[in-house]
Amino acid sequence: MTWASVVPDIDGLGIIAEWTTRNSAHPLNWWSDYHHVLGHNFGFALLFSVIAAVFAKQKVITTLLVFISFHLHLLGDLIGARGPDGFKWPIPYLLPFSKQPELVWSGQWALNAWPNVLITGLLLIVTMVLARNQGYSPLQLFSAKLDDVFVSTLRRRFPVRINA
Repeated sequence: MTWASVVPDIDGLGIIAEWTTRNSAHPLNWWSDYHHVLGHNFGFALLFSVIAAVFAKQKVITTLLVFISFHLHLLGDLIGARGPDGFKWPIPYLLPFSKQPELVWSGQWALNAWPNVLITGLLLIVTMVLARNQGYSPLQLFSAKLDDVFVSTLRRRFPVRINA
């Protein structure tokens, strides 16, 4: 389910091709043209939910949670992902079935605006508190050893105090 909240941004990988070809005779505008398009829509949400269901043990609950997590990403982009140039990223939600409507909010704040910084900071604190208390963190997705180091470091730095 963690991957469901970030998988819409797979269409952002086009920035690599765009960046490496920007000074060439034939630049690839894959990020400019396809970010918030290919992975930010209902069709991709359905596809990824079905893929998750295929691999899940608890198919129904996993599929629902993946679908919700995916849409939380879209909501976050709709609220606070305006570009540095002021461009409000529209989300062509009904793709591939229809190009309309494109979802956009006129009050969308910039990606580096204070609300995003505050929300990120608070969620990092919550993640660290939960990791310290529960003994595991999201790092376990990548490395059990790295997760153990992270949790043990948190527990040494912020020991759990038991009131008698």
